[in-house]
Formats: sequence, C-alpha cells, structure tokens
Amino acid sequence: MIGDEAVISMTVHEGISIVRLRGDLGEDCTPDLAGALAAAVAQGASRTVVDLSQAEFADSSVLHALLDARNAHMAAGVALVLAGPLQVAIRRLLEVTGSAAAFRMTDSLETALTC
Repeated sequence: MIGDEAVISMTVHEGISIVRLRGDLGEDCTPDLAGALAAAVAQGASRTVVDLSQAEFADSSVLHALLDARNAHMAAGVALVLAGPLQVAIRRLLEVTGSAAAFRMTDSLETALTC
C-alpha cells in the first residue's frame, strides 16, 4: 500500500490506557494491535481509548481485532472508545461494514479521555 508504515503504541494517562494507531494498518500489524488491546484491558484501567486520528487506512483484519477487543473489554467491564477525527478510509470501513454502531466513538482524543 501507499502511505505511512503502521505504528502501534500504548501509553497510560491518568489511569486510562491509550492505544495509538498510525499509518496504513493491515493484516501484518494485527497481532501487535491485538496484543496492545489485550494488555490494555488486562491493566485494569477504567477505559481504553484507541486513537485513530493518525490512521490512514485499516483493513478488515484490523476491524476484526477491534471487534474482538470490544468483546473482551465488555466482558471485563472496561469501556472501549474509538477517538478521531477519523480519516475517510477508516470511517468508510466502519460504515460500510455496519460496525460503527458497535463502538463508542468521539471526535477527539481529549473528548475520549473525559467521556
């Protein structure tokens, strides 16, 4: 794909796990994403925020990892929030698949940290 290399990082801010995604996200980065999301829920934080504001593209494997994380977070009683603003390709993936309604989403990381 044309674009930035995928980068996945995780930090904790005031007891909230933040998983940041950047670049073109595909099947090759899914294990790292799944691992970061599993670590986030295992930390026992009250919320995990997935910052998608710098994600240019994501394929169905990334969506699958997010849906699996949503289920794991729900089972653990931990909120999972997707933060934007979302790039067109990411928004389209969520809308076309009908999965947008499955997630709690905000327009910014700041809002996701306080909602």
